[in-house]
Amino acid sequence: MNNQQGNRFFFNVDWITILIYMALCTIGFVNIYASLYNETNTSMFNFSTDSGKQLIFILAGLVLGFSILLFDAKFFSVFSPIVYGVTMFLLIVVLFVGKKIGGNQAWIPLPGGFRLQPSEFAKFGTALLLARYISNFNPKFRDFKSIAFAALIIGIPLLLIMLQPDTGSALVFLAFMFPMYREGLSGYFLLIFLGMIVLFVADFLVPMSVLVPVILSIGGIFIYQNRRKQKIMFSAIAVTVIAIAYLFVVKLAYDKVLKPHQRNRIEVMLGLKLDPKGVAYNVIQSKIAIGSGQLTGRGFLQNTQAKYGYVPAKSTDFIFSTIGEEWGFIGSFTVIGLYLFLLIRLVNLAERQRSSFSRVYGYCVACILFFHVFINIGMAIGIVPVIGIPLPFISYGGSSLWSFTILLFIFLKLDSNRMGFI
Repeated sequence: MNNQQGNRFFFNVDWITILIYMALCTIGFVNIYASLYNETNTSMFNFSTDSGKQLIFILAGLVLGFSILLFDAKFFSVFSPIVYGVTMFLLIVVLFVGKKIGGNQAWIPLPGGFRLQPSEFAKFGTALLLARYISNFNPKFRDFKSIAFAALIIGIPLLLIMLQPDTGSALVFLAFMFPMYREGLSGYFLLIFLGMIVLFVADFLVPMSVLVPVILSIGGIFIYQNRRKQKIMFSAIAVTVIAIAYLFVVKLAYDKVLKPHQRNRIEVMLGLKLDPKGVAYNVIQSKIAIGSGQLTGRGFLQNTQAKYGYVPAKSTDFIFSTIGEEWGFIGSFTVIGLYLFLLIRLVNLAERQRSSFSRVYGYCVACILFFHVFINIGMAIGIVPVIGIPLPFISYGGSSLWSFTILLFIFLKLDSNRMGFI
């Protein structure tokens, strides 16, 4: 790289996004140390502890990220099918040689006590291939073929992850629907998706003997009002039939597919069951920890809920409870503010791309990060079921940190080369 290329490289990279990334990683390192702190081992840089390992993950992530910035931007488009294929291969391998933790066979054991979670890396592999497909074929998602092909790209990793079974990581892949919406997918699909969520909840709160007649009545009224418009009328009939069939499928899947602990989490969240010493224990303790932080927090290393073992998964799934307890509302608001700033900036960067590949990929990055942030913080404050996905750049774990780093820095590379990547 000559001096002119080097100056262009440093000038074009979005350093503001990199600074936000580094700030979130630092917050994660500090709070992982705080969540696991004990008087027998006070060193923040002891590499035999999780905080020390996280520091190694962060430093390796920085090397990985800046190495990505040295690649030719076209590499990611050209080799996206290979990257996707490798990540799918790893998802198959983990089903046979994976280590089972917490009921999920999602980790490939590595030397030195480390583990690799292929589902994390499948996210950027899927984002790359989806962006390649949309940029090469320019589908407007108005016909079954284009929608089906995109759904296949997303559905393969989703189904492989469900086989582990890791429902939380699989649900993340639903976030890819929103980049497709940006590229022309009808808003009706988002309404259908929202309707499925509403019907799913209603299936538990309202008896089937009431719910089915209500749907039939609403469908009947709509069909009658559009009886002279055959296309709309037949669509309304189809939607009504599918909605009723969906209710029965949900019941069947709930009874036969979901595990008991997953069913219990849903029932507790919907208020159908009280289980303060069982399934609801994690969330209750997390809410107590966050609430006890009040405005300014208890202070660094003063997280009694985490320190004395009341909050489980305190450095991974429930790391936000440590932030809330130690740093209070101000600290929590700062972390959420950093994420909002990052997400808004990513969308703005995506919109300024001259390449459709870069734009679609940028939206994939923003949507995946948003899904993770919303669900993880939602778990910690009890507004969504506990499905066990990490808080980006903050939760402990090498696989998640590196996958998010790769995901983000690929887009930063594409953005830095936006004038030359058409």
